Amino acid sequence: MSEEQACELVAMGARAASCNLCPLAETRYKVVFGVGDPAADLMLVGEAPGYHEDQQGEPFVGAAGKLLDRLLGEIGRTRSQVYIANVLKCRPPNNRDPLPAEVEACSEYLRRQLVLIDPKVVLTLGNHSTRLLLKRDVGISRLRGQVYPWWNRLLVPTLHP
Repeated sequence: MSEEQACELVAMGARAASCNLCPLAETRYKVVFGVGDPAADLMLVGEAPGYHEDQQGEPFVGAAGKLLDRLLGEIGRTRSQVYIANVLKCRPPNNRDPLPAEVEACSEYLRRQLVLIDPKVVLTLGNHSTRLLLKRDVGISRLRGQVYPWWNRLLVPTLHP
């Protein structure tokens, strides 16, 4: 990642922090933009922040995050060696599924993250990120564990931790 791209990623995170493109801006505590190595060859994309993520401003810090950290360790990686983001940058009330308008409002943030980080492999965590990125209306249980050529890289759908 060039210095210019790193600056763009930081600036985009700052824009997201004050984003009001959808009603989730009214109920969030913190925007959860993304964390990790901006030059990572592996990027994980989840659905949306939960309660703990909303409080801390970092993806996957609750129970799912503890499991994710353990799973990363099993493949010889740490959180600091990958980049982790979500489809939505704000928590939906009561952890409900993202609405299409919310996904649309956040889509440019995720698209630019993918372009700037330019990972070799994208690991989608669960139905929503898989459906959004693969553009398929098939459940995660039928897609998980397969490797798909995507945007000149590989996309691997898996279950949400």
